[in-house]
Formats: sequence, structure tokens, C-alpha cells
Amino acid sequence: MSGDPVETEVLGDINGCRPKENKNDLILRPVSQDESGEGLPYAPENWPNLGDNWSWRVGRRVAITGHFQDRYLYSPRGIGVSGNSSRRGHGFASRLSVERYIQSEFPDADVDAFFASFSWKIPAKKSSLAQGHRIKQISCPLPSKETEECSASDSQIDRVVCKAGNKNCNSLSVAETPSLLKSMSCDICCSEPQFCRDCCCILCSKTIDTTMESCSYIKCKAMVGDGYICGHHAHIKCGLKSYMAGTVGGIIGLDAEYYCRRCDARTDLVSHVERFLQLCQSTDCRDDIGEILSLGLCILRGSRKMRAKELLRHFKLNIAKLKTGTCLEEVWKMEEDSSANCTDAPDNADSTEGSHDNSDSIISSEWTISTPFDHWIESLKLENEIDQVLQALKKSQEFEYNLAEEKLLSHKNYLHNLFQQLDKEQIELGHQSSSTGQNVFLDNVTNRVDQIKREVKRLKRMEKVADGFGMTPKDILKEDFDLDVE
Repeated sequence: MSGDPVETEVLGDINGCRPKENKNDLILRPVSQDESGEGLPYAPENWPNLGDNWSWRVGRRVAITGHFQDRYLYSPRGIGVSGNSSRRGHGFASRLSVERYIQSEFPDADVDAFFASFSWKIPAKKSSLAQGHRIKQISCPLPSKETEECSASDSQIDRVVCKAGNKNCNSLSVAETPSLLKSMSCDICCSEPQFCRDCCCILCSKTIDTTMESCSYIKCKAMVGDGYICGHHAHIKCGLKSYMAGTVGGIIGLDAEYYCRRCDARTDLVSHVERFLQLCQSTDCRDDIGEILSLGLCILRGSRKMRAKELLRHFKLNIAKLKTGTCLEEVWKMEEDSSANCTDAPDNADSTEGSHDNSDSIISSEWTISTPFDHWIESLKLENEIDQVLQALKKSQEFEYNLAEEKLLSHKNYLHNLFQQLDKEQIELGHQSSSTGQNVFLDNVTNRVDQIKREVKRLKRMEKVADGFGMTPKDILKEDFDLDVE
């Protein structure tokens, strides 16, 4: 009796699902953008009862795997425990929302068997629209009630839906800003349910508030295709914890940068941190300011970039001021003065000496016991002074190195040309048969050898700059490097 087809049908109805064709046996034809249909292979048929055929629809975005990223499923009308014959079907924008609906309305149903009866992934047709093929569209009823993942404003089928359920997601305003570069989907995180590339962190998958200017996250804007950017976001703190932001040694080798896990691109964080000071000046909460400055310290610490070192000094100085209770107006006023000094960085020794005299006036002969004094601020000012001296020294050393490189390489090339000329003259000497011709070319070869010896000796003398221009004799600097040193 167990093999009776009538009994099999009745048992299937009682369990809330019917035996279906295996998904591996389905023929998955590629479809076009915005195409829709009913039943197999992309929607269930006769579920939960005979005649209950589900509908499907795709959007326009295609993942790099060749499947549509925007895929929608629509239930038949009047199904479910709480449904009635006049009720319109539900629309689902993700597989997770379908699973929750099945578990809620059909608690005894086999969810795995339900998804095994059709293909959730829908392959995209590459050239059907370009060739002018017309696709027959089957209208799908618009759901009157969206699932908990979709907001009420997304009730229309052609509206973009945030997979994370974030009403403030940037993807919801793409239509209002069509000039923005499109972001490319990926098969790593974008295929995960409830993950939205436009408002979720690629590292922790939690939502990012992108509606307000914030220093807590970074967006990868690296070009990854024709007219496409990566577009993935990440919390700065998540990047620091996972060694994908800040200054990191080893194979990654970051220097105040952010490394995108999706596209392997690097984003400079120095310009990102520069906005921190503007954000701090726009708030009156000292705790928020301290948190922003501390985050900036974590990003800049250890960087070898000169601008990053300058910002790091400013951040340390401002944190020290906050700890001493300095009023915010004075903090930002002093910051502006410090920024001006930083902008007018010394380019020579005279300006460096001027800044040194300035810092010496902090503790001078006029200083008394009643003069306000903070060791943190004074130490940071000394650090700033030393960095300016080292910066000036580095510039002068770079000038000396570039000059020495230019002169030495030029003389090396000159000797190379002499060697070639000597080789040519030696060959010509060997081809001479008469004694008169041999004497002439022999004199040429002898003179060329003497010239080469003199130039090699001069090169050896020029190589004394290896000890530094300060240790090089003045006559060498003047004759060989065109430097007049008094």
C-alpha cells in the first residue's frame, strides 16, 4: 500500500510539501535583465498544494559569477496559515527571508526540500538584449506586505532593496545620484544573506552609518573594471584589529594605509585622518573628540610619511591639551597656529634656527615659578623642533646625494665613451700596414690611454664624497661638483 501514488500525494500534502523534480535535473536557461516568470526552474510549482505556483523576477545587477545579484521570489496568493483566498502574495528579496517565511507559515515543512525543488541562482544572458530578442514577460503580483528584511518604502518591485534592512542605505539613493560610479559585486561577501555592500563592513558584516560624515569607516574607491569601483566599506577599528589598516609590516607592508580584502587595493589614510580635526572642531563633546583623536593616533602611529608624522604631533598635542582641561576654543586656536607653522615648514637652516629660538623662549631667563607649565606640551614642542631639524637635515642630504649621483654618473658615462674610443683606435692601429700610419695611430692610442688614466684618477678623487660633503676637501667640491664652499 505504501507504493500507492494516491497515498504518496496525501502524505505529501500533510507534511506541507510535495515531491519535486531534483534540482540537478533542471535545465537552467540564461535570462535577460528584468525578466520574470512563473514556476520551474527558478520558482517552486505545486507547493504547498497543487496549483500553487510561485513566481520569480531578476533585476539588472549581475555578479562576477554570471548570476543575477538581484533575485526575487513571489508566493502564490492565499497560501499560509494566516492567509485567505483574497490575500495577495508575498515578495522576497533574499533566500533568508524565504526561509523565515516558510518556517513561520509552514512549521512542519522541509525547508531544504523546498529549495531543492528549484534553482535559487539564475544565470544571466549575455547577448540576448543586444541581439534584439524579445522576452515574454509574465507579470508578478506586487506584494502588499514585504518581509521583515524589506522596508515599507520598497514595496515596488523595481525599487532597490537593502539586504541588511537599512533604511538609510546609500543604495536606496542611487537613482537620485546616477552620476556616481557603480560598485561591483563580489562572490565573497555580497552573496551572504543580510550583507549589503553599500552599508555593511566587509570585515565584521555589521551595518555602517554612511548617511553622516564619519571617521569610523573607509570606502574602497579603487577602479576594478570599466566604470566600476570596488565600493566595499570597512570600519577603521576592524581594519586595525585585523592588521588591514594603519602601519603594518611584513608581506602586506602598509604605511598609514587601508588594505581592501575584496580587491587587494590600498587606500591612503593620511588624507582621511586630515578630516578628523574638522570633525573634532564641529563637536562640543570632549569624550567624542578624545575618541576621534585616539583613533587617529592608531592610524598614524609608526608611519614613515612626513605628513603623517606632522599630523601625529598635532593629535598628541591636542590630546595633551584635553587632559589638562584646556577649553576647546583655545585648543583649536592653538591648533590653527600650529598648522600654520607646519604649512610653512623650514626649507633651509636659517628657518630651522628661527624655530629653535622660538622654542627656547618657552623656558628662558624670564621664566619664574609662577609661570604655567605642562611637561606634556613642552615635550611635544621639543619633539616638533627635533623633527623639523631632522627634516631640514634630510632635505640637505637629499640635495647632496642627488648632486653626487648626477656628477658621478655623468663622469662614468664620459669614461665609458673614452673606453669605446680607445677600443676603436686600437682596432684601427692593427689594420695599419705602413710604418707611418702605425706611428700616427700609436700616438692616438697612447694619448687616449693617458687621458683615461687622468679621468679615472679624477673619478677616484670625486668618490671621496662618500664620507659626506662636510668631510670632502673644498677644492674637490668646487672643481668637480661646482660648489663654492667658504
